Amino acid sequence: MFVVLGASGNTGKVVADTLLAQKKAVRVVLRDAAKGQAWAARGAEIAVADVEDSTALARAFKDADGAYILLPPSYSSSRVRVDNGRRAQTIAAAVEAAGVAHVVMLSSIGAQQPDGTGPILGIHDAEATFSRGGAAVTFLRAAYFMENWGGSLYAVAQGVLPTFLLADKAIPMVATRDIGLAAARLLAEGGSGKRAIELAGPREYSPRDVAAALARVMGKAIVAQQEPEETMAATLMGAGMNAEWGRLFQELTHGVNTGHVVWQGRLPLWRGDTEVQTVLATLVGK
Repeated sequence: MFVVLGASGNTGKVVADTLLAQKKAVRVVLRDAAKGQAWAARGAEIAVADVEDSTALARAFKDADGAYILLPPSYSSSRVRVDNGRRAQTIAAAVEAAGVAHVVMLSSIGAQQPDGTGPILGIHDAEATFSRGGAAVTFLRAAYFMENWGGSLYAVAQGVLPTFLLADKAIPMVATRDIGLAAARLLAEGGSGKRAIELAGPREYSPRDVAAALARVMGKAIVAQQEPEETMAATLMGAGMNAEWGRLFQELTHGVNTGHVVWQGRLPLWRGDTEVQTVLATLVGK
């Protein structure tokens, strides 16, 4: 039995879909029971639990050979690292109570760094929490999500792709589909001990590369417009994000631009095959 947290999200859905297609026994963990009907129709078991509820999670993890876990962002939080630390401890306690043999945890590039990575610091802490547990754990350190570009598509009509990343700096990116496929593979293979695997797409992309791919999708000229990274927090707050998240994303962007948020190296590097143009086409409905 494989248990999947976040099955209604981008990566968890792919994990559950892939395992079900392989005729594996799957239990999806949802916060809303109504969302379980489609999964039940496909043969999945349904468990209703919140990541804040260790008792409910322990029931959801019962008899699991493997579990896919992640820390979904809570954009209402003003104490992001503290809240993520508590949720990681809650999930870890449930894993221990249920005796789960192997956990695949969605992590991030840069999770090895103890500072200067913005929201990734919560993942750094979660890796430490799960490293202390008894279950075997595979940390799947994913690159920058290609789907993140969806937040920059509001200016496409003007032929612009705004970004706070350095326009000419190529960085690793990966599609959430490829994250889900990798996690499903890791669960099916099983694991022992504690290990980390780095995951990227087929190649690295700069924002100018992304703009060029978007131009091919749209059939019109698109230019990457680099904005000063020091204005990012204020811009995000102006769009409705709270100050803490704005600060964290600005710190993360600075870390990417300066090369602080990088691969650890000396770890296995897996590559998905989804190109950024494919993701962009989906984002714009082409």
